[in-house]
Order: sequence, then C-alpha cells, then structure tokens
Amino acid sequence: MKYLVTGAAGFIGNYVAEKLCNQGHEVIGLDNLNDYYDPDLKLARLKRIEHFDNFTFVKADISDRDTIATLFSQQKFDRVIHLAAQAGVRYSIENPMAYIDSNLTGMATILEGCRHNNVEHLVYASSSSVYGANKKIPFAESDRVDYPVSLYAATKKSNELMAHTYSHLYALPTTGLRFFTVYGPWGRPDMAPFLFTDAVANDRPIKVFNDGKMQRDFTYIDDIVEGIVRIQDVIPKPVEQAPTESSPYYKLYNIGNNSPVELEAFITCIENALGKKAVKNYMPMQDGDVVRTFADITNLESEIGFKPKTDLQDGINHFVDWFKDYHANKAS
Repeated sequence: MKYLVTGAAGFIGNYVAEKLCNQGHEVIGLDNLNDYYDPDLKLARLKRIEHFDNFTFVKADISDRDTIATLFSQQKFDRVIHLAAQAGVRYSIENPMAYIDSNLTGMATILEGCRHNNVEHLVYASSSSVYGANKKIPFAESDRVDYPVSLYAATKKSNELMAHTYSHLYALPTTGLRFFTVYGPWGRPDMAPFLFTDAVANDRPIKVFNDGKMQRDFTYIDDIVEGIVRIQDVIPKPVEQAPTESSPYYKLYNIGNNSPVELEAFITCIENALGKKAVKNYMPMQDGDVVRTFADITNLESEIGFKPKTDLQDGINHFVDWFKDYHANKAS
C-alpha cells in the first residue's frame, strides 16, 4: 500500500516510516524540518531511512493547505499516519500560536486531504496530556477529558473532536492514539531522558520538578511503533450495535506501558546506565505539568493482542548507548 507518514523526521514518525518500508509498503514521509530543536538530529534520522527505494521524503508544512491538498491529490494515499505536530507542553505556554498553526490548522488540512481522496484509514497522534490532572487511575479512554492544563493538551483534545466530526459526517475511518511518555534512541532533546542523560554525563545538575514526586508511564519507542503499525490494520467500521453517541468510524486508544514510574526511579535507571550519580536540584511543579500519568490499555490489548513490554532499565540502557554513539559521531 501507499502511506503518508507525517513527521517522518520526528522521533516516532521516523521509526514508523522505517517499519512500513521494511514491510514493503511505499512510504511518502513529510516533515517541515523546523528548528524547535536541532534540525541536525532530524536530518540524521532521515539518513537512517533514505536507503529505502520505497521511501520518498517531502519537505513541507502540514499547515500549508495548498501544498498538502496537491500532495494528496497527486499521490492518492491508501492510508495516512499523522504524527507531525508542534510538540512540548512547556513550549506551548511561551509560543501558543505555533500550536494553533501546526496542531489545529495542520490537522484540518490532513483531514481534508483524507476526506477528498478516499483514504481508507487515518491514524493520528493524540496524547496522554488530554487527561489533565485526572485523579482517577489508571486513565481510561472513557474518562472525561474536559479540563486540559496546557495549550498542547487542548490542541490534542481538539484533534480528537475534529477527527470525530469527520468520521461522523464523511464516514472517514479515524483512530487516535493517546501516547504516554515515549522514550528511546533518537528521542527528542527536550525530553527528560535526553536532558537528564546529557546533564549527568557532563557533570551538570538536573532539575527535578515537584521534588521528584512525579510519576510517568514511560513507554519504549519499539512498543509504541508496534502498536501503531498493528492498529492501522484495524479499520473502524459500522457494526450492528454501534453506540449512538459516537461515530462507528471513530476509535481512540491509550498506548502506554501500563506501569507508572516515579521520577526518582527513572533517574536511578539513567545513573545505572551511565555509571554516574546525578546532582539534583529539586524544584516546584511547573505550569502545564501533571503529577501522574497511567494508561489503561485494556482496549488496545484486546484489539491487537499486544501490549508494551520493554523494561524501563533495558530501555534506558538502549537510549544511553545510542546517546553516547550519536554524540561521539557528531564530535568526529
């Protein structure tokens, strides 16, 4: 089949494009290569997959309506995996318009492209951030998510609402995936694994927010990609007893490790992998942050027969090994 993978130079999108190419599909990878973080890392990710004859990279912005409409019209994709977005909870507090352009306008252009070109399934990235400061644990897809605590979360909830509307009005099959704290080799430099590893390796103190009492459902990249690639084969469609309150063409799933870890334990894993102790500066909670994330993955597991399984220490070991190699290669 022919796939569009948006965010193909991003962390998750790059792995998904690679997996689909390995399966023999034709993949068009789209990314705008913006400078939210070091573009050299994005270019290095693309080099990992440029050898595939069945991969083509297109540099474009998902918020560019004309360019995206033309791309859809020309390429006639069978399926779309939409992972491009302006990421980061804290950055959304300082630069809200970047999230409006990329996450709202960008989602609309993708939905329109799918609608007008008979795409059989759109899988898109949502986020555990939609749960806000939800007190009920674990977080289930049926929980109310009406109170986001960051603009990033608000845009992701909006993406779900937009997808539902297109599913309802145009019978467009859409599946949203609420990712829970994805980490691993080639991860983003604004995320805790990269920031902490870089600081500890270079004898700099790390900022530990909420006095280390945060909990995150850390999910290894290979598990996330396996979930994405499996779920895109499960196309939402009407059934005899479809619930009247939702479109039968619309699905949402949590995808997480189902095992939250305290920040202190996470730091210990990094210390173990580096063989060095961290110098910790304890800080209060930051605006937009939540104390805990914890994914109920019952629905995902029952649908695809798979759940994330990578042990945190093993995953951190893989990340730290990559981190050392990547920076050694940059230095040379």
